[in-house]
Amino acid sequence: MVTEDPPAELLEMNAIVKEFPGVRALDGVDLHVVPGEVHCLLGQNGAGKSTLIKVLAGAHQPTAGEIRWKGEVVKLTSTAAALKMGIATIFQELDVVDGLTVTENIFLGNELATGGVLKRGEANRRAKELLGRLGHSEIRPGRLVGSLSAAGKQVVQMARALSHDAQLMIMDEPSAVLDQEEVNQLFRVVNTLRDHGVAIVYISHRLEEIRQIGDRITVIKDGRTVATSLPVSETPTAKLISLMTGRDVVTNFGGDAVGPQSETPVLEVEDLALEGTFEPVSFSVRPGEVVGMAGLVGAGRSEILETLYGARRATAGSVRVNGTTLRRGSVTDAVRRGIGLAPEERKSQGLLLDEPIYRNITLSTFARFARFGLLDERAERKAAKEQAVALHLAPPNVERNIRTLSGGNQQKAMLARWLVHGCDVLLLDEPTRGVDVGARAEIYQLIRELTRRGTAVVLVSSEIEEVLGLADRVLVVADGRVVHTGPASEIDEHTVLDLVMEGAHA
Repeated sequence: MVTEDPPAELLEMNAIVKEFPGVRALDGVDLHVVPGEVHCLLGQNGAGKSTLIKVLAGAHQPTAGEIRWKGEVVKLTSTAAALKMGIATIFQELDVVDGLTVTENIFLGNELATGGVLKRGEANRRAKELLGRLGHSEIRPGRLVGSLSAAGKQVVQMARALSHDAQLMIMDEPSAVLDQEEVNQLFRVVNTLRDHGVAIVYISHRLEEIRQIGDRITVIKDGRTVATSLPVSETPTAKLISLMTGRDVVTNFGGDAVGPQSETPVLEVEDLALEGTFEPVSFSVRPGEVVGMAGLVGAGRSEILETLYGARRATAGSVRVNGTTLRRGSVTDAVRRGIGLAPEERKSQGLLLDEPIYRNITLSTFARFARFGLLDERAERKAAKEQAVALHLAPPNVERNIRTLSGGNQQKAMLARWLVHGCDVLLLDEPTRGVDVGARAEIYQLIRELTRRGTAVVLVSSEIEEVLGLADRVLVVADGRVVHTGPASEIDEHTVLDLVMEGAHA
């Protein structure tokens, strides 16, 4: 009987250690990848995934450990050296220049030229070939990248990697900003790359994606490998969660819905509209109630929240909180009347990245900590520390710069801000985007705790299951219009998708 030899390992990372001043981010990580596989890297926020990727991409040098590429020990001294070797990284923050064409982005820094003269014709032909190889020949090489969707921009980044003959492609949360159809397109591209022998290291917090696209899994926790090369088809989800968190995590959306605690609405939205963005929308939210908004990315859900909050000035309609009408386009008035917002883009819209954690938590409540016109920083730190401990912020040191926290812990700090402030209405835009399964469960429990306190919650999420699991009532938004309003218990995921697609093409 002839047995087929397993493929030789393309990449071996053995006992990788990475130390920063006062911190050991990696404490012995192993990762082995073979050609033509999708190897999924799992771990909670702060487990060390980002640091490991940067070591593999040549951006960080390991303190100890060994990296082998095709059996030979190598040193990845820079990102350029890693790319030259055949290792390309596609980070979560898309690295494209919107004002340049598709071709110019694909060959950025690697322009085809002879005697200082760019060979535009050849570059366009090469770009077309690379896009065709990825199954996206419909993307024109001369098109401006800024006109592409997030999924299209990712394809351009993958084409750039292939232009360097990448044999290993690292994808960091590639689906975080994509809607479901774009995720399906992404998976088709990944499968095409795998079929051509390219190895993929795929990082995602969405375990259902791992089931769809992955071959093997490596799990890291607290900077160490706790399991490596697990076959996806043979590893139960419960085991993965236990490996990542060190405990069994209940993923029932934080328990049963609390439901409204009064029939008198705390938030009333009447014919609110923003010309050119979304049509008139009306709804109300009662104390302790969660109203969810489902729909595709770009449907207008986030814009509705931002207009409620005063970050955008409505062109029609009104917003009332506890019977008081808010001034249009005034965030100050919204916050004073009891509205809080945790935005989708927490880094660019919600956090002061170069300030300490405690200052980000107390940002909307400075007046409470003022004494004779001076800020009482001791009281400020104490209030922030209490919330950091209650929310299991890791690490709980509120003096640290918030930039150093993982995505899940940054999100917890955002929510802690409104717990300190004590808002009546909390607007949550993609609260679990880029958040690991452990932190996700904690955020669900926190939302339930807020509703038990009587907080009214308006939730936007691209995960329909999340909206249906958390909300008492659901608004389905398509192409700037509310196409359905009703109890969450009377609608399912398939119906939501049908409504979304019908509304988008109406």
